[in-house]
Amino acid sequence: MQLSEALSARRTIRRFTDTPVSREDIEALLSAGCLAPNHRLSQPWRFYVMGSEARYAYGFALGSRKAKKIEDPAAAQKMREIVGEEHRALPAMLAIAMTVNENEEIREEDYAATMMAVQNICLTAVERGLGTALRSGAILGDPGARAAATVADNERIIVVMNIGTPVEVTPPKARELAPAFTKWVP
Repeated sequence: MQLSEALSARRTIRRFTDTPVSREDIEALLSAGCLAPNHRLSQPWRFYVMGSEARYAYGFALGSRKAKKIEDPAAAQKMREIVGEEHRALPAMLAIAMTVNENEEIREEDYAATMMAVQNICLTAVERGLGTALRSGAILGDPGARAAATVADNERIIVVMNIGTPVEVTPPKARELAPAFTKWVP
């Protein structure tokens, strides 16, 4: 597969088959992530391959956040468990974090490098017939979610990535073309 084909084929996948993602595939994705450019060769990324118990704990933390909006204690507990089980059932899940440098300039460079690693992982997944879904938001700083992934105190979770064989791949959404965002400066 050509890079241009992988770029065009990448989608957020909402549903995955039950087929497990092999260790070989996960290692290939992580190796691709480590090829991302990074200023000063800081290699700020940290990858947490979350097994079924870690996925459940992360999902339970997410479900707990959702359960705060539910008044009935039994329904709130059911929400926690449902979301936990949904995450346990995922074929694979990564928490992708970065080290947090005290220097703001380096920290920004490291964030950019980590996001480039994320893109490398997504494109490699497409090449291998896998799909990904990136998850972000306030949950990434939640103590329960951080504990589930076992990230260190000096690390920030940048994204959680669900990985698996897609049940279906949706057609691409319409996007503006590059000229809409481009200014040629003499």
